[in-house]
Amino acid sequence: MPDQRPYAALFAKGEDRRQRILAVAQRLLTRNGSRGTTLGQIAREAGVTPAGLLHHFESKEKLLHAVLDARDSYDAENVDAFGDVVTELRGYGERLRQTPDLVGMFVVLLAESLAPEAPLHDRFLDRYQFSLHAVAESIRRGQRAGRYRTDLDPAVKAVEIMAFLNGIETSWLLDPSIPLAEVCTEYIESLARQLAVPSDAR
Repeated sequence: MPDQRPYAALFAKGEDRRQRILAVAQRLLTRNGSRGTTLGQIAREAGVTPAGLLHHFESKEKLLHAVLDARDSYDAENVDAFGDVVTELRGYGERLRQTPDLVGMFVVLLAESLAPEAPLHDRFLDRYQFSLHAVAESIRRGQRAGRYRTDLDPAVKAVEIMAFLNGIETSWLLDPSIPLAEVCTEYIESLARQLAVPSDAR
């Protein structure tokens, strides 16, 4: 039977190179946006040739989707989209601190994708609508279980929560000196109090 180890080693090297390209792309996109970042710049900083970069990512658009896939994968591993909204939000500030390039890249690309004709607009809109749905459903489950007040509109509350998350990410990137952990904790605990069924109604 042929020795497969050389192929495994080549695969590992290729995957390492791919991850290095993604890391550089995240950093440059955070700093310069997609319009100010070229594939040549990414290739140079990643230590690969343009042809080497195109071997892993056939176009700039495919690379942009790949960095967004990385953000989605991180969220999927660290957040239960169908869990309790308050429970999942606790620790949110720390997750931001752990992945500044992922957060920065996401915020910058989102800002560049607000116009309907932007290449990534539909992807960002779909993600936003999925997030709204997941948050609203979490609140509805809490209402059905008797944990959350039923006089609150889950759809409206979901828009408020997403507005806070998008806003705090942008604020932190603009000014990293803001008290991120304290602000996140204050908002989340306030949200928990707003959602909770009043003690005299139990």
